[in-house]
Amino acid sequence: MDLPSHPAFAKNQVAATKAQFAASGIKVACVSSSARMGEEDVTKRANEIADGKRFVDLSSTLGVPYVRVFGDGAALPKQAAPNQELEKRVAAGLKELGDYGGPRNVTVILESHDNFTSSSTLMDVLSQADSPHVALLWDAHHTFAAGGEDPEFTVQRLGKWIRHTHLKDSVQSGEDRKYVLTGRGTIPLKKQIESLEKIGYRGYLCFEWEKVWHPDLEDPEIAFADYSQVVNGYLRDPIKK
Repeated sequence: MDLPSHPAFAKNQVAATKAQFAASGIKVACVSSSARMGEEDVTKRANEIADGKRFVDLSSTLGVPYVRVFGDGAALPKQAAPNQELEKRVAAGLKELGDYGGPRNVTVILESHDNFTSSSTLMDVLSQADSPHVALLWDAHHTFAAGGEDPEFTVQRLGKWIRHTHLKDSVQSGEDRKYVLTGRGTIPLKKQIESLEKIGYRGYLCFEWEKVWHPDLEDPEIAFADYSQVVNGYLRDPIKK
């Protein structure tokens, strides 16, 4: 989804779009790009970095603090750990985008996804990027289901970088996993949230419901309301309605 080219965000329309968000009480937590920091081909890599910068510009215009990027780019088997060269490329891409985003009040956040679900890998990459404008989007589903990590372990190692969080539930289905309504699966969402609360996390708990890619899922009208009710029960200080 190429958000920067959407008519709602065109130069002559973006102010009205921002006003519409404000009037509706909507806050945008993160602008999610699909820019891949691990791309090896020089021309393709330049395009990925340029695309990331377009999203940073949009985020800055909207007053949104974060832009999501991915670390993949090399063709690796599913869940295979990246080698040092790939880690180095990802860190360099993050650093370049972080340097671009800093003056624009935007932090670039790497999502724990694909081959970047191990806390050790993520620590290496974020440490190499070494930027106050580079941080982590913790997809808590993937570090548990793909990375095999206990939430407390992950947060203890990565907590200082976590700025935004994706949550969803699932059950094992053959060699893959099937997404289910919140609290009906085997993902320890309550423990994930409690682990964040222990470190004083104040970011969003963003619900992912990928019906575009999984059309058999419940309709969002059901899933979003259900998520809100279940997760509110997990919070140390529930949101009063």
